[in-house]
Amino acid sequence: MRPAAALVLVTLGLVPLSLAACAPQAGKAINKDQLDDAVGAAIGDPNTCVVLASRSGKTVVYEFGNYLTCTHPWPDCAGGKRTARDFLNQTIGKAEATRESCASLEDGSRGVAWSAGPTPDPDLAYAAAMEGPNVPPGVVIADKLKAAFEKAGL
Repeated sequence: MRPAAALVLVTLGLVPLSLAACAPQAGKAINKDQLDDAVGAAIGDPNTCVVLASRSGKTVVYEFGNYLTCTHPWPDCAGGKRTARDFLNQTIGKAEATRESCASLEDGSRGVAWSAGPTPDPDLAYAAAMEGPNVPPGVVIADKLKAAFEKAGL
């Protein structure tokens, strides 16, 4: 979250101060602007959330997407719901990417796709969620994110 946006949201009472103060920041090895551009070009959408964390899952170093999208629980394709961070915690440490796709509405008019796994940087893992009427499958999101991560220098 950009500092000015965080200040406005805190001032308006839309985000508790504790959340704004702890908003994830890109680590020293991550060029946030370059990564934002690469992820945005690859899968950018209003209902997209991408979270990068240390392979242990203890430190979030980057988040793409707005607060509501990244904290909204979407269908998990197994009858429950989860957020992108929940998915990251469920898949952290796996050597292979996890990819899932399913309807997010009973009528099938909208879908949700999930992708998580290691990044080209051996110290980082990611999880991504995308929801909407024309969402590509999780496998496509994984391929596009891999290219975006490489383009951003991870």
